[in-house]
Amino acid sequence: MPSIVALAGSPSVDSRTVALLRHIASHTHDVDVVPIRALPAEALLGADVDDPAVSEVVKKVADADALIVASPVYKAAYSGVLKTFLDLLPPAALAGKTVLPILTGGAPVHALALDYALRPVLTALGARHVLTGLFLIDKQIERTPDGVVLAPDLQARIDAAVAEL
Repeated sequence: MPSIVALAGSPSVDSRTVALLRHIASHTHDVDVVPIRALPAEALLGADVDDPAVSEVVKKVADADALIVASPVYKAAYSGVLKTFLDLLPPAALAGKTVLPILTGGAPVHALALDYALRPVLTALGARHVLTGLFLIDKQIERTPDGVVLAPDLQARIDAAVAEL
C-alpha cells in the first residue's frame, strides 16, 4: 500500500488545516500528517536540514509515494510556514511523486492560489503529477473537540481527490 505524507502548512495552533488532514488520515490508510509549525522555528528559518526534527520530515517526504500539501491562503498565496519548509527541500525532492494540493480560504477568489502560487512550487520541486487539487472555503470546515465537521458536499469532494491520489 502506498505511503502518503500530508504536510500541514498552517501557522495556527488551532488549525483547520491540521484537523482536516487528520480527518483525511482517519479515512485513508498510511497517511502521516506533519504539522510544519511543530518544527523548530530557528531550524526552519535557518534552513538547517541537519536539525533532527527537520531531517526526519525531509526523509518522510523523500520516502513517501505521494504527498498532500495543505495550507490556508494568506495574501493570495500559501502560508509562509509552508514556503519556508518547501524552500529547504532539495531541488528534486518531489521527483516521481504525485501531489494533491489543498488550500483553504475565506472566499472563492482565493482558489486561484492553487494554480498561481502552490502548483508552480510543487512542479519546480519535480513532482511527477500535481493533481487538480482542492480549494475549500474555511467556513465549511468546523473545528470540534473531536476533529472536524464538514459541510455536506465537502466529504464527497475530498474522497474523490484522495481516491485520485
